[in-house]
Amino acid sequence: MDTKILLENGTNELEVLEFMLNGNSYGINVAKIREIITYQPVTPVPNAHPSIEGIFMPRDRMITAIDLKNCLQRGVSEPGGLFIITNFNKLDIAFHVDSVVGIHRVSWKDIIKPGATVSTAEDGISTGIIKYDNKLIIILDFEKIVTDINPETGLKMNEIDEMGDRTRCDVPILIAEDSILLNRLIVDSLKKVGYTNLIHTANGQEAYDVIQECKRKGTLDQHVQCIITDIEMPEMDGHRLTKLVKDDDETKHIPVIIFSSLVNDEMRRKGEALGADAQLSKPEIGNLVRVVDSLVLDK
Repeated sequence: MDTKILLENGTNELEVLEFMLNGNSYGINVAKIREIITYQPVTPVPNAHPSIEGIFMPRDRMITAIDLKNCLQRGVSEPGGLFIITNFNKLDIAFHVDSVVGIHRVSWKDIIKPGATVSTAEDGISTGIIKYDNKLIIILDFEKIVTDINPETGLKMNEIDEMGDRTRCDVPILIAEDSILLNRLIVDSLKKVGYTNLIHTANGQEAYDVIQECKRKGTLDQHVQCIITDIEMPEMDGHRLTKLVKDDDETKHIPVIIFSSLVNDEMRRKGEALGADAQLSKPEIGNLVRVVDSLVLDK
């Protein structure tokens, strides 16, 4: 199945692949998908997490297969169905699903944050819900699913500890990250290495509102001298935020760092076209600090 997308840069849209598990509709951002293949036998891994079905090697590349039904407490998948092979956080992972329905183009503004509509099985591993053709498609948090299975794939906080004591710095940094956990980890990491003047927001829209308010009050330099943004966020994504900042003569001088699990070759080209000053994959928290240093301390 061809998953190539033709989205213009910074339009605040994404394409979601709808797939089925036990008769329920779920979604994944197409930007995370490398390919979709027919199920093939896997080699079990001794003492692995119960959600790991095993490993296989299509085209000489070893891939870990994860049983999504098991992750969602919906039982265990039988042989058959499809593998959605993904690439994010520099990892190649296959997710076992029953079938694929199709691709839907939606705006980030149309994605509802999870609430009472999500059952306990999806609680905590859903990033949003789309209402499409009178049905609900639950977008799963694939980064959290993988990190829960193997915490080593999460932010490498030891990189921050190894930086030791540093001089306090009050350069104001604005952060846009919708994951409560990652938002807190980024803030904690920056504080630990000396950055104390931080504003953290839950999505691009909230961050842009802060920028607009500062412009109105004439306090932009006091509150925003660097922006760190995720890409995937409800209301407004990081690419749209980057475009708005870089297209505005009053804000285009502000460095924008894209810090996302989606930084692959295609996304890097999009970020560059929008004017992003740096782009980093999410596990690299130590590199994030080094890039922030280079952009705000060496001015």
